[in-house]
Amino acid sequence: MAELGKKYCVYCLAEVSSLRFRCTECADIELCPDCFSAGAEIGPHRRWHGYQLVDGGRFTLWGAEAEGGCSSREEQLLLDAIEQFGFGNWEDMAAHVGASRTPQEVMEHYVSMYIHGNLGKACIPDTIPNRVTDHTCPSGGPLSPSLTTPLPPLDISVAEQQQLGYMPLRDDYEIEYDQDAETLISGLSVNYDDDDVEIELKRAHVDMYVRKLKERQRRKNIARDYNLVPAFLGKDKKDKEKAPKRKITKEEKELRLKLRPLYQFMSCKEFEDFFENMHKERILRAKIRELQRYRRNGITKMEESAEYEAARHKREKRKENKNIASSKRGKEDGKEGEFAAIENLPGFELLSDREKVLCSSLNLSPARYVTVKTIIIKDHLQKRQGIPSKSRLPSYLDKVLKKRILNFLTESGWISRDAS
Repeated sequence: MAELGKKYCVYCLAEVSSLRFRCTECADIELCPDCFSAGAEIGPHRRWHGYQLVDGGRFTLWGAEAEGGCSSREEQLLLDAIEQFGFGNWEDMAAHVGASRTPQEVMEHYVSMYIHGNLGKACIPDTIPNRVTDHTCPSGGPLSPSLTTPLPPLDISVAEQQQLGYMPLRDDYEIEYDQDAETLISGLSVNYDDDDVEIELKRAHVDMYVRKLKERQRRKNIARDYNLVPAFLGKDKKDKEKAPKRKITKEEKELRLKLRPLYQFMSCKEFEDFFENMHKERILRAKIRELQRYRRNGITKMEESAEYEAARHKREKRKENKNIASSKRGKEDGKEGEFAAIENLPGFELLSDREKVLCSSLNLSPARYVTVKTIIIKDHLQKRQGIPSKSRLPSYLDKVLKKRILNFLTESGWISRDAS
């Protein structure tokens, strides 16, 4: 009869009377923990089907040798109790687990298994960051420097403190930002007959007050970070005279004005580093362009760049002197401004002196003259070779201009007289 009450795994046929996993979608499918963890599948059963833990409450999670020997049902009640009553309320937790467990046994089992055991070693780090102050503990507790260490007070004199209404020991001011913020919660009280709407309304008031406190602290941090108090008192000018920084150009000042909206997202030091890095980036980009120019001119060593710069400087100096000499010579010859109408037009450098005079007298641009000259000479060559050609002269060329240009080309020897 005892054999009839036993349960066996349908996959490996091991006895699973103490603990088994039953499939909630397939009938008569019960697996041992090993087969279930390996994802065993048999018949229509698949490993992603829902399951149900069947143990009768007698299975021990930590093994028979574990301290306390609590069953799985007691372990579940213990976790529910610590979530409900909180860590330290061992009497209430023991009453929730069952009368067979004393508060001392519940405490020892939880500390040994869940804190100092393998589960605690895997889940609880050695050093827990951002610990807050435990005000309920009379002997103190782990403190967070960011929460308990006050900022150093402002370095100002007593007269300046009175002028600002500043209280250094509290790091507060007599008149704070949004001075009436405390009126949101000054009259709040929790009553047992409050309905859900009143409770939510009071919570909204508290939330509004907390946001106002955060904004107040944010403004204090900005004033401290950007040295606004010394600037208000006129001390920043003396500090600037003591420690002169790099001279800021007009372009950099304009860039600072454009980047001013970023002040609210960055601290003073972060913004200065950001702006200084942008200045370094511009210098590096200019240096890269200079090196690329050297590379295009065939310079691959920094020693050669000095010689190249010296030669370039001499070349520009000679060009400048040549321009000055030519301008002086033009003044002396009385030809200054003779070609002023066409000297800046494209194609001017392609003309000879006689052609420049012709274009200037005809009021014809150099580019148009070169086009007409090319067409006339090409037609002349085709006629000499016996190839019939059709005149393709542009429309802006009238008979007078055509005749003047033909006579000039004939006199210059570009075309023969019979062609003209």
